[in-house]
Amino acid sequence: MIQKIKKHFIKFFLIIISLNLSLMSLGSLAKADSNSFFNMDARSAYAIDAETGQVLYEKNAQKTYPIASVVKIVTLGVIEQDIRDHKLSWNQKITISPEIAKMSTDSRLSNVELIAGAKYTVRQLVESMMLVSADGSTQALAIASAGSTAAFNKKMKKFVKDAGVTDEKIYNAIGLPNSYMGSYKLKGVDNNAENKFSAKDVALISKYLVDKYPETTKITSKKFAKFGPTAEAEQQIVNINSLLPQNGTAPTGWNIDGLKTGNTDDAGKCIVTTGTYNGHRVVVVALHTVDDWAQQGLMLKKFYEDLSAKYDPVTLGSTKELPRKFQKRHVAHAKKHHSTRLELVKPVTLWIPKGSNWKQNHPKFKPDKQHRSIMGFLEAPFEKGDKVGYIRFNPSGMPSVKVPVKAISTIKKALF
Repeated sequence: MIQKIKKHFIKFFLIIISLNLSLMSLGSLAKADSNSFFNMDARSAYAIDAETGQVLYEKNAQKTYPIASVVKIVTLGVIEQDIRDHKLSWNQKITISPEIAKMSTDSRLSNVELIAGAKYTVRQLVESMMLVSADGSTQALAIASAGSTAAFNKKMKKFVKDAGVTDEKIYNAIGLPNSYMGSYKLKGVDNNAENKFSAKDVALISKYLVDKYPETTKITSKKFAKFGPTAEAEQQIVNINSLLPQNGTAPTGWNIDGLKTGNTDDAGKCIVTTGTYNGHRVVVVALHTVDDWAQQGLMLKKFYEDLSAKYDPVTLGSTKELPRKFQKRHVAHAKKHHSTRLELVKPVTLWIPKGSNWKQNHPKFKPDKQHRSIMGFLEAPFEKGDKVGYIRFNPSGMPSVKVPVKAISTIKKALF
């Protein structure tokens, strides 16, 4: 009977702890949102440090929405992988079909005109896709890569899965509603169907794209490119990204080098940008922003400048830089007293308020679930070098960030 009561008491106690932790987590998220250093005029937004994944800003970031031509970053990733796999090459010429030529002159779409029967290189089509969002060029690439809209969609889905995204909706390589795809639209799919991703998904894909294919930013940072099937028919296309260096809304102190805008009636004006500050790359996504391209550019300029004005990327090399209580940790053990030193799994660079120290960013140690006792303490067994938990920092005006830590000692489980 006593054992039964004890069992129920422990179960009740664990439920209470779980509820408290959930409420604390919700409270932390609400606080991060309400006290954010920036208020993005967007339906959904997400900003991360591309090296560490530290979340710098978030607003309704995990719900999926139409993203219009921003999806062309996925199209680009598939084409770059095809090139790496020697299925396509940059100088390979693609012959334009009458159907794609017709798409390229549709006044409802974003385009440069393609001539039926003419040949354009993969590089030319990619540059027109990324610099001026040319829809005809995008579809020409998709058909050259896979032969049909549905087949290319499968390649896109694999690419985003490799980037860590699993809840996307993909209908075409361009970002258009299905009905706008003409002879390339999907059968049995609603005419209004559009590609849908969350702002967080777009950021993860952007980070993956830039990390895996460094040539991406060499393309998206180009201000001008020559386009045409022959030298006589060449025209100059101009990158529409207003945040590039020397442009009107280029943020001071930053080198913006990508990535893509997009716009449909349902998606609104969307943008994903990336750039570096003192060598640290940041990715910013904003979906369905203010309905004016110039104002959107000014908003992103202000975001980048506010970030670098209020925060610095600071490297934490060791737990020895933290208050003493984070350097050694007592271990819950049945028979005798044990402790272990904690160390970072690896040095990490975090954006923290200018002039602040690590203590002022409210560090708190949390053991991993498998190393946490009922009372929330660090518990054996674990081996030297095992990851045993994380230190959570709460930079003012930003979401909290977790830094993994490992044990420096081996401590075995007590035997009864």
